This record gives sequence, structure tokens and C-alpha cells, in this order.
Amino acid sequence: MRRTAMTDHHSDKEIERHSEREIERDFEKLADSALTELRVALDGLEIDAEVELTMGILSIEFPDGAKYIINSHRAAKQIWMAAERNAWHFDPRSDGRWVASKSGDEMWTALSRVLTRKLGKDTHLGPQ
Repeated sequence: MRRTAMTDHHSDKEIERHSEREIERDFEKLADSALTELRVALDGLEIDAEVELTMGILSIEFPDGAKYIINSHRAAKQIWMAAERNAWHFDPRSDGRWVASKSGDEMWTALSRVLTRKLGKDTHLGPQ
């Protein structure tokens, strides 16, 4: 049976939607894994802060009320971090790192740096 142009058109759109869903799913897995690794590493530091990971949002709240937020941004396919009146948008790299294209900062290094400033002591984080 010969396929019509209309059938071909719908098939292409279906394939495109399926591909987009797969890309979103892959991104979500990658981002969720990175956020979970951050949470585990932060728990290991035993810092004086409330650390919570819920639905793709990692929050670090300090006793003085300061709050750092690291979250998965599905539409942009990035992990965003807000801390100390600054913002970073990290893109996934093929080597597993998350890097902010604007500054060149790597996610773990950037978070270590802001935590070091906040806590007043050297704080090193790295993937587990």
C-alpha cells in the first residue's frame, strides 16, 4: 500500500515529537543525577545549612536566611544556580561536566567557590 504525502507528514511530526520526548527524558535523567550527586556531596560536608532536593530543585538555606538554589531547567536543558546575587546557567558537556558558557565556570567548582566564601573555610566539592 502506497503512503500518501499526508501520512508521511504526520509520521515526520510524530517522529519529531518522539525525539523531543527522548531528548527531554535524557536531559531529566542527566540533570536529576547531577542534582542528586550534589545533594550527597553537600550532606557529606556537614555544613550548618538546610539542604533539600525536591522535584529538580536543590536548595541550601543558611541560618542567616541566605539561600542558594540549584535547579534543573528543562526548557533550556540547563542546570541553573542562583547564589550571592549571581546566576549561572550550566550546560551539559559530553565529558559529564556542567559548564556555564557565559563564564566558563564548571558547576562543582562554582558551588565550591561560593560555599567557601559563605562559610569562611575551604570547601571542595566534586562528583562522588
